[in-house]
Amino acid sequence: MAYVAGHYDVIVLGTGHAGCEAALASSRLGCRTLALTINLDNIGLMPCNPAIGGPGKGHLVREIAALGGEMGKVADRASLQVRLLNTGKGPAVRALRVLCDKGRYQRVMRRALEEQPGLEVKQGMVVELHRQDGRMAGVITANGMQYSAPAVVLATGVYLEGRVITGDYGYASGPHGQLPARGLSRCLQELGLKLTRFKTGTPPRVHRRSLDLTVMAPQYGDEVPRHFSFGPERARPQYPCWLTHTNARTHAVIRANLQRAPLYTGSIRGTGPRYCPSIEDKVVRFADRL
Repeated sequence: MAYVAGHYDVIVLGTGHAGCEAALASSRLGCRTLALTINLDNIGLMPCNPAIGGPGKGHLVREIAALGGEMGKVADRASLQVRLLNTGKGPAVRALRVLCDKGRYQRVMRRALEEQPGLEVKQGMVVELHRQDGRMAGVITANGMQYSAPAVVLATGVYLEGRVITGDYGYASGPHGQLPARGLSRCLQELGLKLTRFKTGTPPRVHRRSLDLTVMAPQYGDEVPRHFSFGPERARPQYPCWLTHTNARTHAVIRANLQRAPLYTGSIRGTGPRYCPSIEDKVVRFADRL
């Protein structure tokens, strides 16, 4: 039996990019809001890509900033490098990209949520959407807490029944070694929703001191850094990126081990991103360009 632990106007599930903005927007509109997350330490977590913006996404971040959202402000405060992409093309496709200190981004975003009036942030794994008379009535967590609200926003990201595959080994997990969200998927399917699995490929992390930067090409940020937010601009340090390339030997190693790649063994069944294929997928799909 669930224990009623609180009453709210809006409940937001998840505190990634979408969940943080939804919770802040709701509370700023005067709604008593609850944001639920599996782990309070991972509010605003950037487990894979440290970039905010880029083609397509940069326009979206700017629109969020224009509507009073937080992402652009936080990205500006956590930035390591700011660069306008596609400057050699027409103005319509130029896009601002900010590479962030991922730890600082989390800290600043978490502080924004914790200091927002009318917003509570709690840790809990939601396993069921509670309904009464065919209408939304709240959520129930794995430990039996029931939070009531007439509106629930789902911003669960890739945590629903998440799975991580590393080479030949696969296991249930959320990003960055976190718990996957278990139970809510079944509830959504019972409501008649069709669920689809998406796939993303995350490269291994390496320590800078393990790299020979002398054989790499530096890629610097813009001389005059731009900003996503519309607040006062502040001077920030700019750090270079370092570019390296594969070669024929690399490609040969990849081709010789395709039978071990999860993407080709059938271990991965999700739909991959359009513009960010994994290295083995690039070697197979773009062999004529290598």
